[in-house]
Amino acid sequence: MFRFAPLLLMLPLQAGALTLDLPANAVQSVEPLTELRSYELPLGPWSDEGFPTERLEGSVTRQIFRIPSNGLTPFQIMTPIKEQLSSQGWEILLDCETEDCGGYDFRFATEVARAPEMQVAIGNFRFLSARRDIEAVSLFVSRTAREVFVQFTHLGHDDFDVATTIPAPQATFGPEIVSGSLADQLESRGHVVLDDLSFETGSAQLGHGDFLSLTEIAAYLAENPGRRIALVGHTDASGSLEGNISLSKRRAGSVLERLVTDHGANRAQLDAEGMGYLAPLTTNLTEDGRTANRRVEAILLSTE
Repeated sequence: MFRFAPLLLMLPLQAGALTLDLPANAVQSVEPLTELRSYELPLGPWSDEGFPTERLEGSVTRQIFRIPSNGLTPFQIMTPIKEQLSSQGWEILLDCETEDCGGYDFRFATEVARAPEMQVAIGNFRFLSARRDIEAVSLFVSRTAREVFVQFTHLGHDDFDVATTIPAPQATFGPEIVSGSLADQLESRGHVVLDDLSFETGSAQLGHGDFLSLTEIAAYLAENPGRRIALVGHTDASGSLEGNISLSKRRAGSVLERLVTDHGANRAQLDAEGMGYLAPLTTNLTEDGRTANRRVEAILLSTE
């Protein structure tokens, strides 16, 4: 069971302070940035016509946090925050994840800080926007292979101030905290989930974009020409085993081809396999669990 300690974002406004819960080991990656400007608050998911927004003007403050992932999902980060917003009188305007938000198009049409301060995995993010009187907030949460990134944006009064308190860690939220570079994880754990990848719905076609995990895999193989990696696709438990094994292997093959054609990886160092739904990371009884189980992993096959 995941346990959270409070991370306090104090809003000294007439409406009172807002307290958001993040894991105790959340780290603020950059100093809060406050600017007097306009902000396009997303109100709905992306469609062929774009997405609806509300243009707001005032004091905009942005905070960004990083959390060691260890399997922690954007849904698990977002849920307690959404509950607190609702209980304190905020109206939830939009609450969506990845494809429901609009995937690639939504991510790049939404205001997000640049990497490395904020990193967004195209295939694994969640977004929320809300309003209360003359205030508005948005929350962008995404999990990469190593960390969860949280961007909190608030629009309110000109005298808006932020005082952030992160209590000392009281508990971890899993048996093992996954950290370090992709190469470190491959060599220490033997495998790593490439969770910044995205696929078109029901398709084996890898989405467009520059995926950091593939850049790192290609660099690792180039630096270690005697080593080989198996790319293994996984699905959720929807559909037949035979169909899911086929789809998962084709997705792994799509990743292999992208590594070879766009990143110059040596094909001889790569294999592509599919496990279907036989090796889940978590339960298939929830949508968030099914999302986590749909993945491609890199497995280190040899060390010589």
